[in-house]
Amino acid sequence: MIELIKKTNINFLGKRYIAFVVSGILSLIGIIAVIQIATGHANLGIDFAGGTAIQFKFEKPVALHDIRLALEAGGLKDFDLQDLPSENKILIRVKKTDYKLGEVSETITSILSQKVTVNKYVVDSITEIGPKVGGRLRADAARAVAFAVVGILIYVAFRFQFKFGVGATVATFHDVLAVLGIFFIMGREINLILITALLTIAGYSLTDTVVIFDRIRENLKLKQRESVEAVMNTSINEVLSRTIITSITVLFTSIALFFFGGEVLHDFSLAIIMGVVIGTFSSIFVASPIVLIWGGKRPFAKK
Repeated sequence: MIELIKKTNINFLGKRYIAFVVSGILSLIGIIAVIQIATGHANLGIDFAGGTAIQFKFEKPVALHDIRLALEAGGLKDFDLQDLPSENKILIRVKKTDYKLGEVSETITSILSQKVTVNKYVVDSITEIGPKVGGRLRADAARAVAFAVVGILIYVAFRFQFKFGVGATVATFHDVLAVLGIFFIMGREINLILITALLTIAGYSLTDTVVIFDRIRENLKLKQRESVEAVMNTSINEVLSRTIITSITVLFTSIALFFFGGEVLHDFSLAIIMGVVIGTFSSIFVASPIVLIWGGKRPFAKK
């Protein structure tokens, strides 16, 4: 691996208590977000809250402002618009309303046929999700994240030790909670795309953590006379270049998606950017310190 940073001697674990305060705040925000999502008080997408999404393809370019004015004039409320300018497409999403399933799409089509007469269009797709289905999807998404975290615990505990597994699991869960909490504070929509991003972040965070743990395990065998804390600090410093290069390359692709990937990938790429930064932080300042605090003495290291 290219040595981006020469040999360093940073006392990462000496700053663990400051890091724990930052992580505690992020995790608390994430827990609040989970509670709000479970009670339906967050900005839930139609995947979880129920609603209708209808996509129109127009013959000529169309302005979002004109469509918004037309729908408002037709009496439609609480809707979101998303455009795909390169394909002359408009996506209209309406969350759960007093309308019955099927009535929303008919109402929107009727309004556009009356208000937009100079630009021909066709209905590209219609997606309708009832409140019960949305609730079930919300529960399934929570299970998916929970199963992923449990799987991480089992894998790392089997490959290393149970203490390492707990450290990796806590760090991964911390990353998921932190990104979810930030999205909640920003008022971003919580939907299945975000859940996909969170599971991707969990995988990235685990990979980064395992690399550090692998170096710690090697050095614990080679440096028997040093304290576990010193060995852990040395190990983190030794893989620091690898950690930074990996994070930067993932950030480059995620930032490119954020600016050039279109509106559909905007939230996904934003979550990945946050997850890479937070995941790198947790691999160094959360996972390793937890292992150190739990069993940072030589008898633990010799096992």
